Amino acid sequence: MAFEAVIGLEIHAQLLTNTKIFCGCATTFGAAPNTAVCPVCLGLPGALPVLNARAVEFAIRASLALGCRINGTSIFARKNYFYPDLPKGYQISQYDRPLASEGAVEFASPEGGQAVRVRVTRVHMEEDAGKSLHHGFPDSDRATYLDFNRAGVPLIEIVTEPDLRSAADAAECFSRIREIVVALGVNDGNMEEGSLRCDANVSVRPAGTATLGTKAEVKNVNSFKFLQKALEFEIGRQIATVESGGRVVQETRLWDANRGETFSMRSKEEAHDYRYFPEPDLPPLVVEPARVEEIRAALPELPAARVRRFVREFGLSEYDANVIARLLEGGAAYFEAMVAAGAPPKTAGNWIQGEVRRKLKETGVDDIGRCPVAPRALAELVALVERGVISTSVGKQVFEQMWETGRAASEIVQTEGLAQIGDESALLEIVTEILAAHPREVEQVRTGKTSVMGFLVGQVMKRTGGKANPKLASELVRRAVNGA
Repeated sequence: MAFEAVIGLEIHAQLLTNTKIFCGCATTFGAAPNTAVCPVCLGLPGALPVLNARAVEFAIRASLALGCRINGTSIFARKNYFYPDLPKGYQISQYDRPLASEGAVEFASPEGGQAVRVRVTRVHMEEDAGKSLHHGFPDSDRATYLDFNRAGVPLIEIVTEPDLRSAADAAECFSRIREIVVALGVNDGNMEEGSLRCDANVSVRPAGTATLGTKAEVKNVNSFKFLQKALEFEIGRQIATVESGGRVVQETRLWDANRGETFSMRSKEEAHDYRYFPEPDLPPLVVEPARVEEIRAALPELPAARVRRFVREFGLSEYDANVIARLLEGGAAYFEAMVAAGAPPKTAGNWIQGEVRRKLKETGVDDIGRCPVAPRALAELVALVERGVISTSVGKQVFEQMWETGRAASEIVQTEGLAQIGDESALLEIVTEILAAHPREVEQVRTGKTSVMGFLVGQVMKRTGGKANPKLASELVRRAVNGA
């Protein structure tokens, strides 16, 4: 029997505000434990929460970018459960009346390229919990340490419908949502620090049926690769369970990257287990339509729209535009600055994807904004190549020196004597010497083995240190071999 997976995501994104959602404590990551706390985020008696307006604005921005409808009135609720790192014993969240609903994320599947549309059920606001530290202390084998600095950091939870059918599509969906919230400036996308986390609900069912199977939740996955691997394992585990006559249990599971498998954490709670009720200390959140439209008008261009514009305006291929505008951090701004400085768009794209990307990877830099060769400086180098002052191969050498020294391309070319040899008489002398040194290859060309021509031209380029004008060198070799 063939099975299919049914997957929905719950993505928790911390909002990039300076203060917490209901108090004035700082949200800085890495502060000394339990220093960014106050009576409100510690849940002390008599401390009243006050909603952070900036957090609301950021939540609306993200909701609009996801195509959601902003609900004019939303309500905060108490989600009651006990975690040791949640000092109040409840979490302030939104339940039956969230901030936003009915959005969608669309992308091409990495498995075949077919269009995928994932509906966004809701976007709601809530506060983060603190952190339980189980490792790194002398008595970690018998004690857990608590850091409440994160308690009260503002979050949005983005909940999708179970529209995903493969682990790869789920990872791509998570990736697309990350790039949206990062492009908006509402989240830093730092999954290692926990500011963006993903829970995945997954079940399996016989292919072609509509009834949902029993789901398991894979909790707190912090990378696209781990999400895909965790879901692939979990899908396989559930199929094997059903095929062997067993029953999938509704539970929360964690991903063990070292063992490459999920393991049970606890039985999965239902909504009624949390005993939701409206937060008595917070009034309903009312968002005026005019404010929504004001925020909508200020939204930046999103990555998917930028890809389409690069194809339309600059004539880039879909692949090239996707790499520059989506996959390369800071690539879009760098590319547009190069074009503004006079570089032909396709040539600029080739240099960014070639030499710049190679050097970034080689030096471990993941943001092109930190590239020591500024867009205008690279545009100058491109112009020297385009005008034939230097060859492409020499241009790559110059780029290396620009990266290491910060010097301008024209300065390097002039001081190093790297300008192309375009003087026909000077090149002809070198060509004559090369042909005299390789009579066998000359004869092979004359008898029809034209592929050897490239070898002879290569010898000319080698003799000149790559400074010969390649077109002129090819023409002179061709003429000399033919006795012209």
